[in-house]
Amino acid sequence: MLTAALPFPDIGHEVFSIDIWGFHLALRWYALAYIVGIVTGWRICVRTFGRPALWSDAGPPMKPAQLDELLTWIILGVIIGGRLGFVLFYEPQYYLKNPLEILMVWQGGMSFHGGFLGVTVAGLVFCIRQRASFLGTADILALATPPGLLLGRLANFTNNELWGRPTDVPWAVIFPGEAAQACPGVVGLCARHPSQLYEALLEGVVLGILMLVLAWRKGWLKRPGALTGVFLAGYGMSRALVEFFRQPDLQFVSEDNPIGHALHFGTWGLTMGQALSLPMIFAGLALICWAFRMQQRDRDQKTTETV
Repeated sequence: MLTAALPFPDIGHEVFSIDIWGFHLALRWYALAYIVGIVTGWRICVRTFGRPALWSDAGPPMKPAQLDELLTWIILGVIIGGRLGFVLFYEPQYYLKNPLEILMVWQGGMSFHGGFLGVTVAGLVFCIRQRASFLGTADILALATPPGLLLGRLANFTNNELWGRPTDVPWAVIFPGEAAQACPGVVGLCARHPSQLYEALLEGVVLGILMLVLAWRKGWLKRPGALTGVFLAGYGMSRALVEFFRQPDLQFVSEDNPIGHALHFGTWGLTMGQALSLPMIFAGLALICWAFRMQQRDRDQKTTETV
């Protein structure tokens, strides 16, 4: 029985809207999250580039003028990768039947893992063209990403989407709508985990602070690839954990699979979010170890040359 819950702060999907000559123009919270997240991340990059003491003797991975051009590539990578990732990972059959809807980004449906792959490809192509250090560029992009994750998850919350599983914890939220209130076995109002806020806290706040401390206080930018490894492992662990509280993707739910596992191993399984996050965790930990080994190797070489 539900004893305590929080009402959903229904502030709508739009920050503001105007009607001009029959056209409805609106700024949505989700679009604002993308804009502010990208601008904030870019400012973090600019400030980090302006602190030479944070970098190794080789300096930043590119010239400050190249940073502006990189921003354009990253925006395209986020949008194209995020959309195609959602299409391929979550609803490929639907979009095969409705291919024109792939272009309708404004209707929703973006995947972080797809956006991450899109940014990786865009960054790699950019670095090859500009002859910039890929690992150094990856580190600065990883450092700039958590603010966007924080704002994106908050936008998921205000949009009343990606809510969590039914629960009776005191901070549970009563999300509106037929889908959110369709809770088998629940009589009356159904409250759910605000899993979007869990992700905002872990991916945006905790991971963001950790990476800033490592970059600006602990000198991890002097170990190319280390910060990227922290981001990969940190995001993967955060997402895999929150998946235990997040409502499973409906396309994977059935009577025999109420948890919504995308991969089955007998009675145990992984959701799609967990399956996509595990490789990030392993790759991140491996990259951290590799970065430290490379730094130690460089130190040993310098010591040998000095002797």
